[in-house]
Amino acid sequence: MKVLIALTYFRPHVSGLTIYVERLSRALAARGHKVTVLTSRYDRSLPRRESDEGVDVIRVPVAARVSKGVIMPTIGWEATRLVRTHDVVSLHLPQLDAAGIALRGRLMGRPTVLTYHSDLRLPAGLVNWTANVVVDAANRMAGALSDRVIAYTEDFATHSPYLSRYLDKLTVVRPPVEVARATEAARQKVAAAIGGGRPVIGMAARLATEKGVEHLLGALPAILERYPQAVVLFAGPYLHVLGEEAYARRLQPLLDRHKACWRFLGTLDSAEMTAFFEACNVTVLPSINNTETFGLVQIESMICGTPVVASDLPGVRQPVTTTGMGRIVPVGDSGALGQAILDILEAPEAYRRDPETIADGYAPDSTAAGYEAVFNELRESVKTIANDDRRSADTPSA
Repeated sequence: MKVLIALTYFRPHVSGLTIYVERLSRALAARGHKVTVLTSRYDRSLPRRESDEGVDVIRVPVAARVSKGVIMPTIGWEATRLVRTHDVVSLHLPQLDAAGIALRGRLMGRPTVLTYHSDLRLPAGLVNWTANVVVDAANRMAGALSDRVIAYTEDFATHSPYLSRYLDKLTVVRPPVEVARATEAARQKVAAAIGGGRPVIGMAARLATEKGVEHLLGALPAILERYPQAVVLFAGPYLHVLGEEAYARRLQPLLDRHKACWRFLGTLDSAEMTAFFEACNVTVLPSINNTETFGLVQIESMICGTPVVASDLPGVRQPVTTTGMGRIVPVGDSGALGQAILDILEAPEAYRRDPETIADGYAPDSTAAGYEAVFNELRESVKTIANDDRRSADTPSA
């Protein structure tokens, strides 16, 4: 089967969405499908075309940026060519161009599946407000034109203003999670950042508004009162994060106040991420809104044996709720976050679960199999309709 996957940003851009699609595309390719990723050439140093682990990547030139989005004048031409030559289309939202691609899928008779990863909430301002309105309209049109909508969890779908419109064509597919083996070099790199035996609190994210970094900073005084040697490791992009410059400036006074116990690790490779999770006593996901729909890093942390404290948001609360490997806290409550961290540090055995069982439930091949089943069902439906139409045309009128 030839599968066309479309999204705005792809690797090497780092986000939960790009990691999800990278894992999905490789897993589909490993199952014998021909996979093409259509995305933006958001960085001019990136190649226009490349192939990696059986996945062809086509990057469309970017003419301009609007907040976190991009304008690609030639994407319509590329989408028309690629939709015509593929069997199914997989759209990953939020994405401004999804509506046009979904329309091409409808007109060309290609089953189109939409995966909704998160809401789009841009910082205040007229330009961002306009961008939000335009993208929301495009997302709604894409949803109406798509044959099936995929969500990570039913919890998020039923609470989402967007997904709740499409419950009649909703399928839940668990997201793909994989954890690499940590190398000795990776472990040494993380150990050097910690600087000796001490409680380690981890956070894996971009330094972005929706991640709620300020609430972890707000929880630190209570934690440090009981554990003065505690350290926070922050794994992920933190310098010049697209669209988050104002947020970084707002956080800087708090970061300066806690610089003695706060370590930025930057973007880590897969082996280093495993070493990071293994080194932590607890990891946190203090996200503040529905731009966070699940948090793949929670499952990664659990597979590495490390419990999680997460915000009580639809979807985000599901990893802890279903495994029992951590705590759920009210959104934006630094005091509750700090107490949950302390509870885990003081009684870690109460939150231990079987990592292999968790890993098996989120294997990328299982995710790919879920998509494959949806693709096959839709293709059979298209064939049935075509055969019915053909029989009707061949039947003489009375």
